[in-house]
Parts: sequence; structure tokens; C-alpha cells
Amino acid sequence: MTAWNDLYPFIRGGDVARTARLVAGLGPADRKAVAAEATEHVRKAVRGGQPGWAGEFRHHIRPLMMVGAGCLGGSAAVAAWLFRREFRRRRQDPNDVARILELVRDRPEPWRADLARRVAARVRLPELDHWELAAALVRETGAEPPDNPAFMAGWLNELRAESAAADPLLPVLGPRVFESDALREGFSVAEAMVLDELVRAGLLGRRAVLDGVVGRLLRDGQNGLPVLANLHDWLAPDLDETASRAKDYVRLLPPAPVPVAESAVARLRALDEAGRLEEELFAEAVEALTFRPEPRLLRAVLSWLGATAGPRAAGRADVALRALAETIGHEALVLQERAVRLAVPLAPVAGEEGRAAIREAAATLPSELRERIAAAYGELPEEYEPAAPPLVAAPAPSLPPPVASPDELARELAGFRGQHDDASAFERLLAGLAEWSHRAPDVLREALRPWWEHPRHSYGQNLDDEAEHLLNRAFLAFAAPEQSRGITSANWPNGSSPHCGPIDRLYRARAFELVAVFERGAGHPVLLATPTTGTGHVDPEVLLDRLALLEASGAEALPADLAQALLRLPRDVDAATAARARTFTSDAGRACAAWMSGDRLPDPEVSCEPYSTSDYWSTKKSVRVTLTLPPVEGLDTVWSHDYPELPNWWALALPSHRELAAAHLLPHLAHAAEAKSGAAAVLGDLAHCAGPAGTATAYALAYGMGHADSASRSSTADALLTLAARGETPVEALGAALTELITDGYLKLNRVSATLDEAARAGGHDVVWAVAARLLAALLPADGDRPRTGLADLMAAAATAARPAKAQADLPALAAMAGRKGSSRVAQEARRLHRLVALGESVTGG
Repeated sequence: MTAWNDLYPFIRGGDVARTARLVAGLGPADRKAVAAEATEHVRKAVRGGQPGWAGEFRHHIRPLMMVGAGCLGGSAAVAAWLFRREFRRRRQDPNDVARILELVRDRPEPWRADLARRVAARVRLPELDHWELAAALVRETGAEPPDNPAFMAGWLNELRAESAAADPLLPVLGPRVFESDALREGFSVAEAMVLDELVRAGLLGRRAVLDGVVGRLLRDGQNGLPVLANLHDWLAPDLDETASRAKDYVRLLPPAPVPVAESAVARLRALDEAGRLEEELFAEAVEALTFRPEPRLLRAVLSWLGATAGPRAAGRADVALRALAETIGHEALVLQERAVRLAVPLAPVAGEEGRAAIREAAATLPSELRERIAAAYGELPEEYEPAAPPLVAAPAPSLPPPVASPDELARELAGFRGQHDDASAFERLLAGLAEWSHRAPDVLREALRPWWEHPRHSYGQNLDDEAEHLLNRAFLAFAAPEQSRGITSANWPNGSSPHCGPIDRLYRARAFELVAVFERGAGHPVLLATPTTGTGHVDPEVLLDRLALLEASGAEALPADLAQALLRLPRDVDAATAARARTFTSDAGRACAAWMSGDRLPDPEVSCEPYSTSDYWSTKKSVRVTLTLPPVEGLDTVWSHDYPELPNWWALALPSHRELAAAHLLPHLAHAAEAKSGAAAVLGDLAHCAGPAGTATAYALAYGMGHADSASRSSTADALLTLAARGETPVEALGAALTELITDGYLKLNRVSATLDEAARAGGHDVVWAVAARLLAALLPADGDRPRTGLADLMAAAATAARPAKAQADLPALAAMAGRKGSSRVAQEARRLHRLVALGESVTGG
């Protein structure tokens, strides 16, 4: 019996404690032998397709970590062993740290210090794998903690006020906190509260922390963390501390996020109220705030200006009026009205500079506000009508060039990660694999050798795996077919899975078709479905050229590849190309000919039914989508899943079938509407698709317009502009979808209005007015009813669109609201919009 044979039953059984005890008792020769056996054991498991969290091997991981820590000779080898990719998805157990520490405790002190440095340097965000071990080694050995954001993040995460005094890392890491990039990865409120407690306890210097917070906010600018502003406010700087940093607070105002800027304003106002703010800094602060677009900050500066009225008004009149002139130009009517209210009493003490600024700015005001300014400041210039921006469609996605060589293909494969924006890269690599495996198989196999002989990646086992792993799988089948066949035999046939949606399945089936070809020892010279444009379309002539190459080589078209190629053909194919297609005699050639001659996938009829379900934890909002479509590759039904794998790739799969792509995207967009994600980015690709834009497209746009994430709403605005520029916006269907989803509580009106406003300001005013008019007709309250939340935002967006669109409309409910007395924002916006669009009517009220 060997030492490895003694250990292996406990490794196989997952007995970590017994394995660690046996390893601790081994002599030098046995440790060396066991290290070699363990390394070979892991290599064979990886070669056999066993990833870190699959099959029996997952029970081996933690015992194997004990084996490596106790038996490998060099500190570099131990650190590399602990961080093996195959070991990442193990079950976490805090006792493992103590076991590893005990196993290395008999090593020389320099060896342990080197291990501490190596383990600490390998810790990565966001997993922080082995951070506890790294920290324990650093503390035990006294090694210098690394300048590693992940190590700092782990330390902050475990920092507690009650134990910090005894932590040897505090004097070293404490002064580095605000210089570390760890803060960018998620400095939490809880961590900020601990730092506040440490300052109050005298364990961290108050001045150093205040300087660190303000300095870090200045350094990060627009990326400043609001939680740092919270920490700053908890420390409550006194007037002396504020005065010494007044210039820094002013410097924060132009770039900082709103919560950070608000904190700086509060400090400056406190200094001003105490009479300790220099007039030059006051002017600079006010000017910086008035150039910010956020209403919260504009309200803050208006409040500050209002508070300075009185004895200091004369000395600050021109500064205030320049700021008020900028605010008057804001699109929000409530801010315009407040700015006018502050400007009027300053007229008697205003200098010519301030008066001129106010008179010029008033050119864009509604008539009743212009009249108030004219009464105080004299005759005004003629009303200014800004030119409407041109309507321009967002550019279509670009297409990367083909892979130029086997070496380039190997490099690109190593960098592929299967992200949401990597669909074109997937197509490029798959096409490159087919081409170069046929043109230069030996050269490509040699170029791939370092990649597959030293794997630091996983191979896709089934269709539920990530795109990165599936692409790896196709390349592995070419580079090492025997190993690939071993993986195939251990998993679902052909990689099929019942838990994969139809469009994902189409992508993945194409990868597995190549796997099957290469595992048979054959090759495939060209893929039919590789896009020829960034939108995903395949040029019909190019498709026929590829088909001719395929037939000349004696290879048959791969079914999923052919299906995808047909789905990517343009909707219109010229007669000459269709005639050429009819000259092909293969089954694939006849399928292409039929499709190009008009026997193609019809446009679906789509119906949508929004719904919500609630459980103890949350409310889930989604939509049931029904298609009327003949069966084609499983696309006649919509398979719904909360977290589909590749939704941003779907429009590229169906570039000539916009409604079909939209129908499949709908459940995902509905479910993600409240998530802080960029889910609606796919709508830009959908807008560049061909085919009718109907019910499914309208609902997809509606969910994007009402998305919680501002980036998703901006993506939707861009999609609206693209559709408007192409004359393809489904105005009627979109108005109906928005009305239903807002009325039934699935979308918030203020978010939809923000998207409409953004699109209107970018040149989409005609389409925005058309949609807004339909919404107003449905959502304006009847006489005596309370206005819906967010209605003022909708009327403001409609007004933004109505002026450049020169819109006119008969909206009795709007006329009734405009005629009511009151100064609420809803009443003001109703009067403004009615003046813009009414058919020769007058408005009274106040």
C-alpha cells in the first residue's frame, strides 16, 4: 500500500478532517509521492470532462486542498493549487482555514510569509475566494498586506468596531482605505458605519478620515460613492472643519452624483449662514449648481438663493440673477415658475448684467411668466423658438472581419467570455473554426495546443452551460476528439436539454453539430448561417456561394446551420438570385430556393396577456405570449424563463422576423422591468430588424419605456428613434400597450414619460406626440377625478414634443384641467400643454 492509496478512500468520501490528519503525519518522501498522485488525479478528472462542480469529483475538492497544502513543496505551488479553477465551486467551511494553517505551520517562517503574500495577491473580486486564509497567514507571519483591492474589500467586510483595536492589520490598512480601488467594488453602508465608529473611538484619525473621504470624492468625480457622503455627514464636520475644506466642497459640485453634491451644498449653506463663506466661493458654487440638469440640485440652489434674500440681496443680485436665468431655461415648469418668483423682487437692486441675463432667458418662458418678468424688467426680446433636432436613426451594429489565421483564432478563443454583447464574436469564432479546420487543420491544431493541453476553462456539458463553455466544447472536439467523445458519452445526447429556450437551442445546436462532425473525424468547410451584416442578415448570393462550396466538398448542410441561415435571409430576394437557387440539387439547395421564392416563415399573430404572481418574498410581473405560426425549429411557441441565457443574441438570430424575436423577448423584458439591469439594450437590435412591427414589438417597447433602469430607458428611446426614422413605429399598438400596462399597474407613468421626453428632445417629437396624444386621451381624469400619479410628467413630455411637432389636438379633458384654478404642477402643465395644442381656445385659471 502507498500513502496515496491510504488517503484516497477519505478523499473520495469527502472526509476533510481525516485527510488533513493523515497528511499531517506523512514523511517527506510520502508527501512528495502524494503530491504527484494528487496532481495526476486532478489532471485526469479534467481530461475526462469533470468540471469543479460535477459528478463524484465535487466531493474530492476540499480533501484535495488539504493534500496540496500539506504535500506540495514550494509556496508558489501551494498557492497555485489552492486557487485551481476546478476547486472554486466547493462547499465553504470555515474549519478548512484552520486545517490549512495547521498543515503549513511546520514550514520555515520565510516560506510561510511567501505563501501569505502569494495567497493574498491571488484573492479576487467579487468572490474573495481564500480571503480568510490570506488574512490569517498575513496576521500570523507579519507579512506586508498587499495593495490588492480584493484584500482590502475582504478586510472591510469583516471589520468590526469591537475587535478592530486588536487587529494588526488596522494600522496598515486603515490609512489606505480611501486610496484603494476596493471602494469601487461595493463599499457598503455597514462598512461606512464601522469606520464612523472607529473614528469616534479614536482608532482612526478624524482629520485623516475627513480628508480621505473628501479627497476620494474629488478623485472619483461623477463616479463618487454616495455612501462616502453618508460617512462624511455622520462625522458632522463643524464650521472650522467645513471652512478648511470649503474650496473642495465647491469643486465637488460640477461632477459629483446628486447625493454627494447635496451633502456638499449642505456644508456650504451652513458656512454661508454663519457668514463664513467667501463671496467668490458663493458665486462659484451657485454657478456650478445651475449648470447641473438634475431638478433636485436646481431646487437646492433655488432654496439657497431664496434664503439669501434680505440684507445681502443687493450685493448678490447679479450672481443670483445669472443663476436664475439658467434655471428659467430648464424644461420643468415648476422650476421656471419658482425662478421667476425669485427674480421679480430682485429687479430694483439688479445691475445691468443681471437684468440682461433675465430678459434674454425669459424668451423661452410661457406667456404668463414672460408677462411677470416684463413687468419687473421691461420689454423682452421676441419669443425664441428653438430649432427641432433632426431625426436620425442609431447606426446599425458593425460586423467584425473574418478571422485571418489559425493563430488569431486561437487568441480570440482564449479571450471569449460569452457576454451579452458577444453574439457577433460567437459567430465569428464558430465560422473561423469551420474554415480553418478545413483549410489548415494541422496548423490550427498546433495553434490550439496550449489552450487545450493546459485548460483553465470549462467545457460545456449540456445546453444549460454558458456560451463560453459551449464554444470551448466545439473547439475541443476538433483539437482533441477523443477527449470530446468522453465528455459526450457522459452527458445528455447531443447536448440537448429540456430547460433551454428555442432560440438559445438554435445557437447551441449549431455548436453541437460541429462537435458531432469533429468527433466522427470529419470536417465541415463552411457554415451557411454566419452573418454578412451587423444586423445578423445573410446576403442571399453569399449563402448560395457557401452552399456551392459545401456541395463541391461533398458535405451535407448541417440542419440547425441551414435553419439559421434561412431565418437570416432578407425578406426580399431578387428574381435572379432566386433563379440561381433553383439550380442547386441538394436538399439544402431546394430549401434555399423555396425560401427565396416566397415559401418562407410567415409573420406571426401575437397576443399578450400581462399578469403578476405574488409569494411570501416578492411579486413577479410577466406576460403570457401566444403565437400563431407554423412549426419551425420549435419557434412556434414562446418558452418563458426568468433568466434566459442569451436574450441579447435573439434579434441577431431573427433579423428578418422582428415580431417573432420580440415575442420571445417579451417574458424576459417584463420580468426584468424592475431590475437594475440593461435588459432593454436588446431593443436597439430589435429596431434594426426587418418585418412588421406589431403587438409584440409594441409591448417590448412599452416594457423598455417603463424599465426601472435609466440606461434601459435610454436604450428604448434610441430604439424609438430608429423606428421613427425608418417610419416603422407601431404608434397605435404602442399607445394601446402603454395604456393597458399603466392602467393595470404594470408600468409607472413617470418612467414612460421620461423615455418619451428623451426621445422627443432627440428629434422624435412627431412620433412622441402621436403616442403621448393617445395616452393623454386614455389617462386624463374625468371631471372631479384625482389625476393619476405621474400625469404631470406625461403632459410635460407631450409639451416638449408638441412645440416642434406643431401639434394641435382636441382634448376636452385637457381643456377642463387647464381651466381649473390652482398652482399645482399638474395644473400648470395642463395649462401649458393646452395653450400649445388647443384649437384657438382660451385658457383661464390661476
